[in-house]
Amino acid sequence: MIQAAIFDMDGLMVDTEPIWASAWPPAFARYGLTVAPGLVEACVGSSYERISGLVSQAYDGNPDAQRALDDHYEIGAERFIASGAPKKPGLDELLAWLVGRGIPCAVASSSERRVVEANLRHAGVASRFDAVVTGDDGYPSKPAPDIFLGAAARLGSEPAHTLVLEDSPSGVTAANAGGFITVMVPDLIEPNDELRGRCARVCRDLIEVRDLLASGWEG
Repeated sequence: MIQAAIFDMDGLMVDTEPIWASAWPPAFARYGLTVAPGLVEACVGSSYERISGLVSQAYDGNPDAQRALDDHYEIGAERFIASGAPKKPGLDELLAWLVGRGIPCAVASSSERRVVEANLRHAGVASRFDAVVTGDDGYPSKPAPDIFLGAAARLGSEPAHTLVLEDSPSGVTAANAGGFITVMVPDLIEPNDELRGRCARVCRDLIEVRDLLASGWEG
């Protein structure tokens, strides 16, 4: 029986990834840099610390690249705080189904708390969540499972009976490593066979997740 549900945010609940992606070129252009090929895709679903490491590798430790990364975060954060990101299809319906059955929900996101809370507020779903765990809480970056384990602890649920919804490969890997019931709802990256093997199911959107749960599926 599913005791609780944990949601990633970026690309899963709200369509943040195009906004984050659009913030890279102007931030790096300020320092005369272009965005390294594949860098944006490699950073999807990761914490600041991991992304900082990827940027350092891509630009051979150039300090301007790190400054550009920080500017990228500020550009994106300002947009989210001002107006949020569009909700993904089925978010309201899935949350209503879970809350209506007394299943507690949490957010576990690598993004900063101010960004997470702004997006939840603009989406009108903040009250649906019993716990919000973010990149500011000091957990190791996904694909380490710690942020999901921390969220489950706050909900008082066991990983084996806790649903985790993720869109990114690093998030799926983290949830699988933590022993959670892992469902992937792909956003920018479609799963390969190896990634599918780490999921209990792959769904096309959150409406399909709601329908799957309503059918009695328990992972």
